[in-house]
Amino acid sequence: MTSASLPGRYSEVYAAAGRDPEAFWLEAARALDWSRPPTRAFDPGSGPYGRWFPDGELNACHNAVDRHADGARREQVAIRYDSPVTGTKRAITYGQLQDEVATLAAVLADLGVTKGDRVVIYMPMVPEALYAMLACARLGAVHSVVFGGFAANELAVRLDDARPKLVLAASCGIEPARTVAYKPLLDAAIGLASHKPDACLILQRPQCAATLVDGRDRDWAEAVSAAAAAGQRAACVPVAATDPLYVLYTSGTTGKPKGVVRDVGGQLVALAWTMPNLYGVAPGETYFCASDIGWVVGHCYIVYAPLLHGCTTVLYEGKPVGTPDAGAFWRVVAETGTVCLFTAPTALRAIKKEDPRGERVADHDLSRFRSLFLAGERADPDSVAWAERVLDRPVIDHWWQTETGWPIAGNPLGLGLLPVKHGSTCVPMPGYRVEILDEGGKPVPAGTMGTIAIRLPLPPGCLPTLWGSDERMRASYLATFPGYYDTSDAGVIDADGYITVLGRTDDIINVAGHRLSTGGMEAVLASHPDVAECAVIGVRDTLKGEVPCGFVVLKANVAREAAEIERELVAKVRDEIGPVAAFKLALTVPRLPKTRSGKILRATMKRIADHEPWTMPATIDDATALDEIGASLEQRGIGGA
Repeated sequence: MTSASLPGRYSEVYAAAGRDPEAFWLEAARALDWSRPPTRAFDPGSGPYGRWFPDGELNACHNAVDRHADGARREQVAIRYDSPVTGTKRAITYGQLQDEVATLAAVLADLGVTKGDRVVIYMPMVPEALYAMLACARLGAVHSVVFGGFAANELAVRLDDARPKLVLAASCGIEPARTVAYKPLLDAAIGLASHKPDACLILQRPQCAATLVDGRDRDWAEAVSAAAAAGQRAACVPVAATDPLYVLYTSGTTGKPKGVVRDVGGQLVALAWTMPNLYGVAPGETYFCASDIGWVVGHCYIVYAPLLHGCTTVLYEGKPVGTPDAGAFWRVVAETGTVCLFTAPTALRAIKKEDPRGERVADHDLSRFRSLFLAGERADPDSVAWAERVLDRPVIDHWWQTETGWPIAGNPLGLGLLPVKHGSTCVPMPGYRVEILDEGGKPVPAGTMGTIAIRLPLPPGCLPTLWGSDERMRASYLATFPGYYDTSDAGVIDADGYITVLGRTDDIINVAGHRLSTGGMEAVLASHPDVAECAVIGVRDTLKGEVPCGFVVLKANVAREAAEIERELVAKVRDEIGPVAAFKLALTVPRLPKTRSGKILRATMKRIADHEPWTMPATIDDATALDEIGASLEQRGIGGA
């Protein structure tokens, strides 16, 4: 089979985007309402590599809210809020959403927010957080969402870089076992930052009331109530398609976070295209993205994409397990009538660990549920196969980045499901011309590992630049391979055009001159019947340069001796990858250190193992996990905390 002979409409659609991108994306843009429709799709002379829809004008909030609320979907539910941590459920129609957003936007305008101003949003998974994002978009302001509960110093760095006029925050976030007070963190961040916002609008949650600072802080409920009583409503402000919709910060190699810019027109066009074509979802259906608005997935597929498409979006304030059990997602899917669920592989592995036989699935009516999509980190084939078996639905791993703003590669369900290859993220989406390059920037043959790069220009929806620095954009992404965007991911493309992402390029280890993927070793470890999840890092070695070390978390109720399982894992890697891997060390640990979004902190684990200085990452979910990694390494005479 070749890419040209793949079933369904994919090959035809992908080829059309490559043959005439101008016509393809102008046609895709017709899915939106424009106050001034674009006559050109792309201007190659603007920005570091060009800009999309340079003469178009529109408003994101109008497209996500008003055109539905003013039309046939006014009484349709736009947001289903489900919060097991507070025992709260709410259904918010498009009409109610329009009222809430227009009123909040009037409050923001009264506080001085105008087109182009930045607004930092520091909130948990509550409907008001979505109102805040959409209210900013309504005014043409640029929102920058910072994950709720982020450390004060990290928030301060973002305040200094974005220089917001206003901060919108909640008094607290709710975790299954604790309440996290946000306001003291916000106060500390403002104290640390050189830039001081003009005002803060604080949503008081009943679980933890915040102390307001006189002259700076406003009570959210009081301000909105007063505006509503006075009949204040802000209108949608048209903006250029090339204006920023939001800035979202991602980690930078220098320690200074990079502000990824998302332009309005390109982002909306790309997201609107994905809902029917990639996810196979129709207007009026329910879409559940189990992420957080602090991450790119939450921006795109909790907020903008489902609402643009006239869907009902699920806003879930809970965990995949523990709120109350491993059936939490299936309960929400059943109760909301979800047709498509999008979550992270780490959530799937947590569910599998607690419910290895999938017994909780049978507790719920999933008759309307059609597909499960995974992204965020590599989905191990064993977990994908497990989900296929217990759900009896397509389970689709797809791949993208904060920078790209929508999937680079996936299995386009709406164009006709392609044959599944476990371990692969399937084929590139239209507009992404993906190649595998060697260290010198030359394309390599099919099946050969190298750096995954995307030929310029990037399609609509991807970052046009970094906030305040075209030059940093060029240096970070465009300089390594001229004419390409460097994904910093390693992988292969097979003869059918299927992409397999093996990990970040810094996860490729050099063992005695052999370049090996830690992701390939992780796939072997994950296939062991007793392993719930795993991570492999390269540890410095005086003889071989680096040697791999595997960390595994066992499934619940595994009664066998850990040492026996560790010996089996070493033998399994030797059998399936070969002695060249030099894999001799597997360590069982209680948990893996992760960010709040579920990414495993492999780089920090490696620094511990290599006796290098390290600091506690601001995004870490559970700091004790790193201590446990250090203790496990020390017991074997490696590294240390």
